[in-house]
Amino acid sequence: MDHFLVVPGRKGKTRSVMSLFRDRVDAGHHLADVLLAHAGLGGGEVVVLGLPRGGVPVAAVVGRALGAPLDVILVRKLGVPSQPELAMGAIGEDGVLAKNVSVMEAAAVTDADLEASARRERVELERRARQYREGRPRLDLRGRSAVIVDDGIATGSSARAACSVARAHGASRIVLAVPVGPEPTLSALHDVYDDVFCVASPHSFSAVGEWYDDFSPTSHAEVVELLRDSA
Repeated sequence: MDHFLVVPGRKGKTRSVMSLFRDRVDAGHHLADVLLAHAGLGGGEVVVLGLPRGGVPVAAVVGRALGAPLDVILVRKLGVPSQPELAMGAIGEDGVLAKNVSVMEAAAVTDADLEASARRERVELERRARQYREGRPRLDLRGRSAVIVDDGIATGSSARAACSVARAHGASRIVLAVPVGPEPTLSALHDVYDDVFCVASPHSFSAVGEWYDDFSPTSHAEVVELLRDSA
């Protein structure tokens, strides 16, 4: 398959050409090749974090290639009360709360509003953590390089939340790694990652799924099995 490489420098300077993946496993192999060649991840402790659910099959391939443990990164975006699609922050496990101060100020949202939303969303986040990990604790990110993997990026809101939460959990380096995503979105996330790696960054982009031959939904059972195998 002809494919091209988006090899960014620090803070997201990229070059790109078009690519297509058979499925998420194939995308994971291509992404792993990019990371092995360019990310410089061999010198320290690395944890690979997949965004459920579709990011986990990609992350599993990357984790095996890097010889790094695999975990999910569980986040819940917190929407502005009057505009739920606009994220004013995000929560992660163990009480982590990441604020988007600029959005909060523009929408006149108070800390009390944010905390009330966080309380509502935390119940679902904790339920998913128990289901996916089957009682295992999350991997400790303190002082480690966190490679955050999804099957692609469109708006970037989930990636932004995941990077912010991983930083709050103490990761020393945030590497955002995806098979496909529009360059403007990747560049707009520069404030939450240290490095970004992407295999395909097409100029014409409408949806992640158009870059896959098989983009069928990843099941809950598949995520559980991949995490179990890695553990």
